[in-house]
Amino acid sequence: MKFLAGEFDVAVIGAGHAGIEAGLAAARLGCKTAVFTINLDAVGNCPCNPSIGGTAKGHLVREIDALGGEMGKAADECFLQSRMLNRGKGPAVHSLRVQIDRRKYSARMKHTLELQENLELRQAEITALEQAEDGRWLLTTRLEAQYLAKTVVLATGTYLGGKIYVGDVSYESGPDGMFPSKFLPDSLEKIGMQIRRFKTGTPARVLKSSIDFDGLEEQSGDEPVVPFSYDTDGKMENKVKCYISWTNENTKKIILDNIHRSPMYSGKIEGVGPRYCPSIEDKIVRFADKPRHQLFIEPCGLDTEEMYLQGMSSSLPEDVQIDFYHSIKGLENCIVMRPAYAIEYFCADPIQMNQTLEFRDFQGLYGAGQFNGSSGYEEAAAQGLVAGINAALKVSGKAPLMLDRASSYIGTLIDDLVTKGCNDPYRMMTSRSEYRLILRQDNADTRLTPIGREIGLITDDRWERFNEKQQLIRSEMERVRKTVISPCDRLNEILRERNTSEVNTGIRLIDLLKRPELGYDVLKEIDSTRPSIDENIFEQVEVEIKYDGYIKRQLTVIEQVRRLEKKHLPTDIDYEKIDGLRLEAREKLNKVRPENIGQASRISGVSPADISVLVIYLSTLKNHSEEQQ
Repeated sequence: MKFLAGEFDVAVIGAGHAGIEAGLAAARLGCKTAVFTINLDAVGNCPCNPSIGGTAKGHLVREIDALGGEMGKAADECFLQSRMLNRGKGPAVHSLRVQIDRRKYSARMKHTLELQENLELRQAEITALEQAEDGRWLLTTRLEAQYLAKTVVLATGTYLGGKIYVGDVSYESGPDGMFPSKFLPDSLEKIGMQIRRFKTGTPARVLKSSIDFDGLEEQSGDEPVVPFSYDTDGKMENKVKCYISWTNENTKKIILDNIHRSPMYSGKIEGVGPRYCPSIEDKIVRFADKPRHQLFIEPCGLDTEEMYLQGMSSSLPEDVQIDFYHSIKGLENCIVMRPAYAIEYFCADPIQMNQTLEFRDFQGLYGAGQFNGSSGYEEAAAQGLVAGINAALKVSGKAPLMLDRASSYIGTLIDDLVTKGCNDPYRMMTSRSEYRLILRQDNADTRLTPIGREIGLITDDRWERFNEKQQLIRSEMERVRKTVISPCDRLNEILRERNTSEVNTGIRLIDLLKRPELGYDVLKEIDSTRPSIDENIFEQVEVEIKYDGYIKRQLTVIEQVRRLEKKHLPTDIDYEKIDGLRLEAREKLNKVRPENIGQASRISGVSPADISVLVIYLSTLKNHSEEQQ
């Protein structure tokens, strides 16, 4: 018998990386919040790789932290090994990645939710969602408890209609053998939501003692360790090593001989898989000319002997998996503790949402994470944070948070999803941002912490430390402008060693730092006024100096684009009735319903000529409105 079990301002369905950030943000902004999950032991689970960050993903984690989110803090507390990726490239693509203790991370996130004021964490499967007469949302659990909520965030991950595939075997399941969300998909379709099937996979876990590490390439962490969170203090030390191995021709033969047994190639899997994280069988087929493929052997935690085989996801039968793992150096006698699997699940078409992640046709209903067609823990957490913030702001009657592409990778991620959509699981990459020299991970706090403060997620202590750091950056920039280095034998010796021209008169420190061959570290011994401050200050100042011209050019472009973003398009426009628009443009514009000219210009199939038509149309509307007044 159904009964009303509670009423909330914000209800979050799912307690993965998106659901955690959504629930914490809403509760911290003063909303009475509930987070529902099928199994409390799966809160913050990392069913795939036991790591946080990576190329572009590290940027997202830094931005989440800068806004007041939780992922960066938890990653710092639970990290096992830290590495800064792409150090050999420019600062725009430097990205932090850490191995984490996955069970410690999950427990830490669960406890954070339990301790959070205004938040209730509930184990329950939500089976139905419908809008009540008063506009609130009615959530029904499998045990027939019902809850009313003013706003709802759907963060169902891969649980929504989840189905596991291993060779010929398939069964309904969520990740890691959890129960799936079996009934909610029908309820979402019933209210008119467009959902589709996507697919992802995860590699096997093998027993550490069964691996032969002799001859494998060791991968150590970086020293000193760089934290994700601006709140993290104290020295951090790497605790583990990772290892690298390679597939070979025998591995390739085993997989190709059994490719007909893969549900991906037999047609059993209907869902679309991730383009940028293919299974090993997909890599073998797509890149047939490659003699080998790299894999990383990574620990899952300090209190477990499970090792994760990064780069080896598969849906082949278990016997085939064992055979091809045994063909790889170091894994000849490995014991497979958990076989790899593919998982198929329902997700929403994100084009149905606006930039707040609210569904345009369902007021008060938000989507986040893999439910929106993205892949990755970091992408999920970023969307969850924005969805939770906007759900809370809506309840409070405040203006929503809308991050644009020029402000953040989070803004780029959301704009890509709601404007362009995705035909396969979306993964964040630095190449997706046209402003990546400005959107570096080292300046995430400069860009976003003032926004987090205005929203209400940045504490007084954090804000004070932020302002102190900004003052240090300004002071150091002023110092290098004023400091003149006198010519001397040691300075010219350094310049010769670095193959840059010598000096015979005094030269400003800033002019030395502009030279690509030089940096703070090289000039340290002749910089007598160098202050004792955090190395991150020097890093940020040096980047700003070296790339000053490029940064100014990008800022000019950003201002031009933002002028287009200010040209708002009425939500009730019927683009079929606008003369001059091409047929494809009319169709795409009516489907996406862009909020402004800038967003319209990024829709695939809308040409510059179509944008000119829209600008003229807006001018006509404005003139007509002024005449009526």
